[in-house]
Amino acid sequence: MLLSLNHLTNPVCQISEPSRETLVCAGSMKQRAYLAVPEQQGSNHVQTVVEAFLVSCKIVKAGDKDLDGQLDFEEFVHYLQDHEKKLRLVFKSLDKKNDGRIDAQEIVQSLRDLGVKISEQQAEKILKSMDKNGTMTIDWNEWRDYHLLHPVENIPEIILYWKHSTIFDVGENLTVPDEFTVEERQTGMWWRHLVAGGGAGAVSRTCTAPLDRLKVLMQVHASRSNNMCIIGGFTQMIREGGPRSLWRGNGINVLKIAPESAIKFMAYEQIKRFIGTDQEMLRIHERLLAGSLAGAIAQSSIYPMEVLKTRMALRKTGQYSGMLDCAKNILSKEGMAAFYKGYIPNMLGIIPYAGIDLAVYETLKNAWLQRYAVNSADPGVFVLLACGTISSTCGQLASYPLALVRTRMQAQASVEGAPEVTMRGLFKHILKTEGAFGLYRGLAPNFMKVIPAVSISYVVYENLKMTLGVQSR
Repeated sequence: MLLSLNHLTNPVCQISEPSRETLVCAGSMKQRAYLAVPEQQGSNHVQTVVEAFLVSCKIVKAGDKDLDGQLDFEEFVHYLQDHEKKLRLVFKSLDKKNDGRIDAQEIVQSLRDLGVKISEQQAEKILKSMDKNGTMTIDWNEWRDYHLLHPVENIPEIILYWKHSTIFDVGENLTVPDEFTVEERQTGMWWRHLVAGGGAGAVSRTCTAPLDRLKVLMQVHASRSNNMCIIGGFTQMIREGGPRSLWRGNGINVLKIAPESAIKFMAYEQIKRFIGTDQEMLRIHERLLAGSLAGAIAQSSIYPMEVLKTRMALRKTGQYSGMLDCAKNILSKEGMAAFYKGYIPNMLGIIPYAGIDLAVYETLKNAWLQRYAVNSADPGVFVLLACGTISSTCGQLASYPLALVRTRMQAQASVEGAPEVTMRGLFKHILKTEGAFGLYRGLAPNFMKVIPAVSISYVVYENLKMTLGVQSR
């Protein structure tokens, strides 16, 4: 059996005389997909045919793993198995009484938990559309049979439990934004999640700021002739400016969280509408496209703050009186262009960081759902932290050479005698003088801060979420 969407210009409807069923074709003359639906008369018949045709198109889109526009038997079986797994999770979450059946009261209660209020009469109408035996309850078979050929990519329960970029802050805000369910949008819970995530990021970055500043110093100053180690780096910072110097650059790093997160979220939502994708039906490559573009827009908007953060982290005692003095100094001596030094490697770093982080997180999430999710999609704290830590680490590792080059370009004027070089020239210089290892200077303190950053941001996020009235299910 093959379902094809290569040529949808010639849909054909055929009537099977023995069974009097309508077979809807969703393919070309060579490869056609047939979906059986009960035959009806008049406008209802046409509507049923169109609806079935659209469903078949969605099935091909959801199950086509190799993106060849066709759904072979193995892909179709995989789609059914994966989709049935997700449906069972939703059924279990709706079955509050754990009796294997869903009634109207359970539907009302489940939607109420999500902030959506419906009457029992409205819930009964929902039941009637799926109830085959007239009992006004739905068992697993009725639920599965009704929904199995209605593809859903992002089950609301999975979206609720598997927040990623909103919760975890490791200092680099390059991850693809999280999805929010329709209920979270309608009830205003989405902005509470973003505020909680921003607050968690501020606390997390402040707690790990010494490691972040050490990373910047090692990226800029460390070399074969100046082999700066972690203990030596901390000793040097404290000797030069005292314990408070460990937090240089942290103020601007925290301040940029709010505008960057807000711009990225708004841009992400607009880009999703532009590409014409339903808000709860984004596939991974669509999320990567929308998230990368949104990240590029957000980074372009706040990039001068990134340069300020690097300069403030590298400053010597008494060099600047504050952020505004630093900005005035850069503007007067180097011009406006200085605020966009390192812009190109920064933009190029978004794709490998966001892409690998998203791919690894989705792979780990789906592996856990397939193997361990039985009664709920809730992974628990440990699994969520582990998945977030691993995916963030992989994303940082992939984009780190570009991040190092960006930081050195941002710091050029602050390093005495440093020549003006391009991104390409800087890569060549590092490889020639330090080898490939030189592209990973400062990686140790960067990785050292991942686990505490993820842990702190998660704990603070959960507490802020409860304070803001977001109830965990």
